[in-house]
Amino acid sequence: MKFLNLVHYFEKLEATSKRLEMFAILSDLFQQANAEEIDKIIYLAQGELLPPFHGINIGMSEKYLLRALAKAGDVDPEMIAKQYRIVGDLGGLAEKVIHGEGKGLTVAEVYERIDAIATMSGEGSVERKIDAVCELIGAVSPLEAKYVARFMAGKLRLGAGDATILEALALSKGDRAYRKELDRAYNITSDLGLVAKTLYQAGEEGIRAMSVRMGYPIRPALCERLSSAEEIVEKIGRCSVEVKYDGLRCQIHKSKNDLAIFSRNQERTTPMFPEIAEACRNLFREQEIIIEGEALAFNEATGDLLPFQITSQRKRKHGIEDMAKAFPLKFFVFDLLYLNGEDYTHHGYAQRRKKLFELIKKNPVMEVSHAIETEDPVEIQKFFDASIERGLEGIVAKRLDGPYAAGSRNFNWIKLKRSYKGALSDSVDLVIVGYFAGKGHRAKFGIGTILSAVYDPGEDRFKTVTRIGTGFSEEELVQLKQLLDEEAAPERPHPVDSEITPDVWVNPKYVITVTADEITRSPNHTAGRDADGIGYALRFPRVQGFIRTDKSPRDATTVSEIIDMFNLQKRVKME
Repeated sequence: MKFLNLVHYFEKLEATSKRLEMFAILSDLFQQANAEEIDKIIYLAQGELLPPFHGINIGMSEKYLLRALAKAGDVDPEMIAKQYRIVGDLGGLAEKVIHGEGKGLTVAEVYERIDAIATMSGEGSVERKIDAVCELIGAVSPLEAKYVARFMAGKLRLGAGDATILEALALSKGDRAYRKELDRAYNITSDLGLVAKTLYQAGEEGIRAMSVRMGYPIRPALCERLSSAEEIVEKIGRCSVEVKYDGLRCQIHKSKNDLAIFSRNQERTTPMFPEIAEACRNLFREQEIIIEGEALAFNEATGDLLPFQITSQRKRKHGIEDMAKAFPLKFFVFDLLYLNGEDYTHHGYAQRRKKLFELIKKNPVMEVSHAIETEDPVEIQKFFDASIERGLEGIVAKRLDGPYAAGSRNFNWIKLKRSYKGALSDSVDLVIVGYFAGKGHRAKFGIGTILSAVYDPGEDRFKTVTRIGTGFSEEELVQLKQLLDEEAAPERPHPVDSEITPDVWVNPKYVITVTADEITRSPNHTAGRDADGIGYALRFPRVQGFIRTDKSPRDATTVSEIIDMFNLQKRVKME
């Protein structure tokens, strides 16, 4: 496929926010593709060369891209910089300054050139990258240059999320029945390009044959909520009840020659956890294994677990060794997903947990998470109360025969969390989609409140649920505005559904954790909006901590979760 043909489809995607139209556009695009290019088309449409867990960063700043544009368009660099300040869009600027007809490059040729640029390193690599971008932009038409520039800047925003692409893939093969198998394949590999290529090369049989593989993070299983121990027993009967730790969720892949640690949003985070990596290598010398657990900082003198804010400092790129000395980590393992060629996600939870005890011998860093097995609500409540007294989040009850539901939320796992009288019983993770300029004391920061949304996986869109102005320090407000301005959009981003117009729209990228007094019905917000135009909103929301870098936008709380929490809240009030 010619790259020009692909960007014509990108133009169509940019022009619509209607999900059915996006399905039709993408389905038509996928039907034009062959097996050797379908993965590249999907990666490019999502603004990436490969999924995040491969750790490939294009690494081109706007400053260097402007130099490449000036060189390719034979325009004065100062004039380019001035025009950019007016236009505010590198893609739009590239389209203006490039005038050639292009050389008719294929999708594969453009992809390979960008890949070569991304992997340049060493002395003089910056200048070599600028020259290579200049050469690429000089070899394409103005419309193609628009999308090359946006891609290189990490600003390609077509609104085509994972769910939209999976649906379009199924439709491109003429049968929505493919969707369930496509979802399963994606949830165990986290690689849409790989799934699509397998579908094109081997059909439905190939998709069904896909299994867990080392180095490809499995999308995490998620919990449902219930409001009491009695409801848990009524729902799943005898179960394993575990402490819910407030740390960093990690998935560890240890093969004979490699070890990788992935975050809950499938990013490679191995350098952040040197002591956990070393413990894994020592414990599992001969095994190929995938385990999942929670990393928490602790006090070596007392053994007490420390707050999430201290644990989360491990996400910094520098000073990891000092952090490891000051605040070492414990890793509480709660699941086994793969062992020596065998996919354990199909096994029941009790079997997976039993195997963990056989594998994990006593050591100072890693242990199997504490749990009891019971069908007594009184015993569950006592266990819950004890975990709260220790300063932990609550408990998770797990169905004993439940398989690991990768990428899914169901009642195999049920969480019961700390509840405060007069307050919402659980925090929520929201996506920032805009902000309002500050007033009064906050006028000097240029940001006062933020417009936040929940995720609707059924529509692959972000729907507003609240405006938040409480919880950030002054220093955090300054930092937040800088981050949000880098993602500012000239108009409402396609994936965002909002009746409220903020002063500045923001591409959905950053996730925050929020508590509130309660969930109410509201005509102002679009989350869960019914036929009468009434949605759901958070009352008196407050931010906890700062940006959740371990979560991606589509890991945020969903519309259905908000509705479930609203119903749980009503039930608790009646009791």
